[in-house]
Order: sequence, then structure tokens, then C-alpha cells
Amino acid sequence: MSRHLPSERAVSLRARLDRARLYLCTDARTRQGDLPDFLDAVLAGGVDIVQLRQKDLEARQEMEYLEIFRAACDRHGALLAVNDRADVAHAVRADVLHLGQNDLPVAAAREIVGGDMLIGRSTHSDEQASAAAAEPGVDYFCAGPVWPTPTKPGRPAPGPKLLEYVAAQRVARPWFAIGGIDLGNLGEVTAAGAARVVVVRAITEADHPGAAAAEFARRLKG
Repeated sequence: MSRHLPSERAVSLRARLDRARLYLCTDARTRQGDLPDFLDAVLAGGVDIVQLRQKDLEARQEMEYLEIFRAACDRHGALLAVNDRADVAHAVRADVLHLGQNDLPVAAAREIVGGDMLIGRSTHSDEQASAAAAEPGVDYFCAGPVWPTPTKPGRPAPGPKLLEYVAAQRVARPWFAIGGIDLGNLGEVTAAGAARVVVVRAITEADHPGAAAAEFARRLKG
């Protein structure tokens, strides 16, 4: 195969990304002590992409947790995302590397993870979203936070107007709304033009995370 043509794995990952609607960020559930069961429940409920997001983990500890994530994703056919760390993403065979505005440049990350892995970008303004929609090497981007969220304290929340702006651009790349999204305001998110969402607390703090994931998935894919 020519090196200029995407590999079968790259084609498969991009097709799965195109179908993805529900993206979950979660910590390693050390307080609850239920990580394997939690992952099985939410992935069975309809989560398409799951990312370990827990600050200040040493690489070895992060990789140990991600082995559990990798096994669960393989069982359920979901995509595994790693936040920020290209080296860790490469080591654990992640499907997705997600980069913030102040993380590695995409080109540098590509040198580490190769051409197959999906790369996503965080965006927080019209200008950043427009840039991510066209940036070489980016496969998807997130727009937000739509509403204030404790996972990003102090970051301004542009509200649904950012989603309306992105939707109006009719970008070819998949994009996800993120930030303070729950089942109560999901209708506002979809009305603003977003077809995909990133969720944190509305699933991780739910009494029944699997059921919460299933309801998100039903509304997004129904």
C-alpha cells in the first residue's frame, strides 16, 4: 500500500468517528472503586468514545488505568481517547488523542502517534473553531464550554451561540458540543445545531450511569 493512502485502521477509525454521537470524559473512579463495571455500563448504554480525564497522574499510573479502558472499549467496540499525552496515547494503542489549545502542536503529535490515530482539538471561540475545522491533521473538534463547568473553572462559557456559529459553517469534520451539558439542556444544544456532545457529570454523577448514557444515546441517535 502506498504510504500516501490511509491504512485500513485509519479508514475504520474515521468511519467510527463519523458515526459517533456520545463522547464521555471520566476520571478513573477511584472514589467509587467501580471502574470496570462503570465502563461496561456506560459503553453498553451507548457511549461511542470514552476518555480518561484525570489531572496530575503519572504516566505509569495513567497507563495502568488505560489498560482497563482499552479492554472495555475492545469489548464494546468503542473508541478510546487519551487526553493531552501523545506518548501515552501511542503506548496504550489509543484510537484518539485529544489536544487542548496549549498542548502539543498537531504536527508534533502526529510525529509521535503516526498517521492512523484520530486527533481532536478543543476550541473555545468562533476563531478557534474555524481554525480547527481547517487545520491539517485534525479529525474532529469540540466547541465550548457551552455553559460554565467545574471541570474548567474560570473559563468563559460562550453559550449556544458558539454552537450556532459552528453549525452555520457546515464544516465537513465531525464536531462536538461540550461544557455543562445534561439531559435537561440537551434540547438547546441540538436546537443550536450540534449533533454530537461530550458529557461528564451528567453521566459520571448519575445514580445509574448506564441508564443516563442510554438516554443520551437515544435522544442523539433517535
